[in-house]
Amino acid sequence: MPRTDTLAECDWRPGADLETLKLRASLMARARTFFAARNVLEVDTPILSCAAATDPAIDSFATAYQGAGGAAGQPLYLHSSPEFCMKRLLATGCGPIFQLSHVFRNGESGRRHNPEFMLLEWYRPGFGPDALMDEVDELLAQLLAGYLDYRRAKRVTYRQWFIDETGLDPWRDTPAAFRSFAAANLASVPENMPDHERDPWLYLLLTHWLEPRLDADALFVHDYPASQASLARIRHQPLPVAERFELYLRGVELANGFHELGDSREQAQRFAHDNSLRQAAGQAPMPPDQRLIAALGHGLPDSSGVALGFDRLVMLAAGLTDIDSAMPFSVQRS
Repeated sequence: MPRTDTLAECDWRPGADLETLKLRASLMARARTFFAARNVLEVDTPILSCAAATDPAIDSFATAYQGAGGAAGQPLYLHSSPEFCMKRLLATGCGPIFQLSHVFRNGESGRRHNPEFMLLEWYRPGFGPDALMDEVDELLAQLLAGYLDYRRAKRVTYRQWFIDETGLDPWRDTPAAFRSFAAANLASVPENMPDHERDPWLYLLLTHWLEPRLDADALFVHDYPASQASLARIRHQPLPVAERFELYLRGVELANGFHELGDSREQAQRFAHDNSLRQAAGQAPMPPDQRLIAALGHGLPDSSGVALGFDRLVMLAAGLTDIDSAMPFSVQRS
């Protein structure tokens, strides 16, 4: 029998107080009102899948199904985003869709991270990235009215942002130049940084130099290096760019949007490349979503989509500094 005094000492209370819970509910209701007025259909897709995220930066939670057809234990994964299933719906011709979904990423914990969190994710057939950024602005102005003075976000390309803040060109400068800048300006530089790859250096400078220097204004950063395309299209030009954007508000990374890749062969190649990177880093390869590949082969309408961190939005609206205070029960309280 457990000791009753130990149980009594457990902090069973939610992280969010009642006012924050009411604010959270209000933001959900406002989001649904916003999309209903624009005839965007709310959908509800599964959180368990036979496939997982191949992205080396994401670790999926795994479990095993042992029911009919899975007596030996069929691996299933908690999704890190509803993206794959939502794109399969888009391929049926369902039109614009949105979802408020709990998602899961193993190992993510901190002041702005929890291994289970909520995304507000939506897809707009016929929209390019500029139109979707316009809609993100409109959504946040409506959601945050009365809580936070949201002004239309400034826009800057990824390349210009780097040049303005570091004097370095993320397309043309060498890892040696990034190493020199980091050594001169950062408190410390990880010992295992490569001498032949740009992306790890770009990520280090983005997280340890550019992001900490952001002010309170909303900022869209767009047109990322093609090597960071993830599931976005690449616009081929003298310096190719991935047609994706990130939104920062008050220094917090809030949303991530893509002009969605519709080429099934290229998507399959990216999944395979991700898994090769995982294996090179000592990570287990993940089963790619073959049903998504089949849906892309059937035909995905020209679409843009965005995922917005809902718990972070609650943090900002409530003036909080810790995600634990923005949700009912974080992993420490579950």
